[in-house]
Amino acid sequence: MDILLLVVAVIGAVAIGAAATAYLLRTRADQAAPEPNGDVIALAERLSQMTEAQAAQQAQLAQTLQAQERALAKAVDDRLQLLTGRINETLEKTNKSQKTNLDELKERLVRIDTAQKNLSDLSSQVVGLQDILSNKQARGAFGEVQLQGLVEQVLPPDSYTFQATLADGKRADCLLDLPNPPGPIVIDAKFPLEAWRQLQAAQSDTEKKEAERALRRDVAIHVKAIAEKYIVPGETADAALMFLPSEAVYAELHSSFADVVEAANRAKVFIVSPTTLWALLNTMRAVMKDVRMKEAAGVIQIEVLKMLEDVDRLDKRVGHLEAHFALAEKDIREIRTSTGKITRRGDQIQDIQLGEGDVPAIEGSLKGPDDSPADGPADSPTDSDDRPLLRTVE
Repeated sequence: MDILLLVVAVIGAVAIGAAATAYLLRTRADQAAPEPNGDVIALAERLSQMTEAQAAQQAQLAQTLQAQERALAKAVDDRLQLLTGRINETLEKTNKSQKTNLDELKERLVRIDTAQKNLSDLSSQVVGLQDILSNKQARGAFGEVQLQGLVEQVLPPDSYTFQATLADGKRADCLLDLPNPPGPIVIDAKFPLEAWRQLQAAQSDTEKKEAERALRRDVAIHVKAIAEKYIVPGETADAALMFLPSEAVYAELHSSFADVVEAANRAKVFIVSPTTLWALLNTMRAVMKDVRMKEAAGVIQIEVLKMLEDVDRLDKRVGHLEAHFALAEKDIREIRTSTGKITRRGDQIQDIQLGEGDVPAIEGSLKGPDDSPADGPADSPTDSDDRPLLRTVE
């Protein structure tokens, strides 16, 4: 738009310059020749025509430039609107993307805050664990708690006792009630942490050797104490278990201190870690189960023998009952015989008509066909039970 104005201004300046030139020429001509010359007049007319034509062209050019300016302004406006729409769309997408990113960032910040809180809690727990491990009494309680968790997880409740008191008054961390042999076995939790930490922190060979001597000394002291206190002939098994609640300490002993482990084995004190103790407890559980099955088998055998005695007694009683049934059957047959006789005699009495002189006939007719001496004497008109003679009244 500024270019168009500049062009119009240039054209206007040119037209004004041409008009001024014509005017100056005319003025000079008038001054030079008082009377107008034909050529000068023609030239003035020609300049006037040129000025008018130039003015008309200038007006047309101005109109053309205005039209182009309007078209250019419209094109620029359309372009600006399109560009504005695209910019708005891009800004909207950018805002959405930024909002999504901000939401994700907030979620991540929340997660980071949660993780930091968890790390803070974990740090406090680690500090608490360090406090526990730095205190011998608390460290012993930590080992006992871990031992208790393993034993309760594997063995039945009636097969162990925590803080069991032996006959000599000594108290064991855990007493496993195993059958003889081997008998009850004591598990004692020990944790030579100071010597092991000293060994891990050793920088020079001198410090390392000193730490190794300290670890050997501490483990030997623990093994000796367990062997003297918890291997009691006649009360416990001839061996005991030393529980190390750290797999790292256990691995260090077996990898670098084989002589210490062998000395403990010779003293019948076997060093175990959480993993090896878990396997050992499972083996003990299988042994206990087998022993209980054998005990149950003995009880079952005794009960079966008692049941066989009951069956024999029942068989004898069934034999007695069978004899009673045989006697009862004989009595029933005899009763049926007597009732048959009575029935037949009743039928005969109903069929016979008697007169005054018919008593003997009646007596004879009262004898049934089945009467025999074996059944007793024949019935008479007057039996032993004083039955009256039959009389028929006409």
